[in-house]
Amino acid sequence: MTKGKLFEYAVIYHPKAKKVKGEEETGGKSILIVDVTRVLANEASEVAMRAARAIPAKYADMLDLVEVVVRPF
Repeated sequence: MTKGKLFEYAVIYHPKAKKVKGEEETGGKSILIVDVTRVLANEASEVAMRAARAIPAKYADMLDLVEVVVRPF
């Protein structure tokens, strides 16, 4: 049996910047769509897979604007 390592992950949504007439592009603030979660896993890629599965369905068509972050300890 292998020992698991401790990781944390979170998922962030970065909305697209919108251009308003005569003004610079302004983007909305990024939001945390999956709160920081601690897990035991063998590799960071396994954690990234778990994080991807935790993304809410309403963001499924906007995956290019979603960022998965993984941090090992």
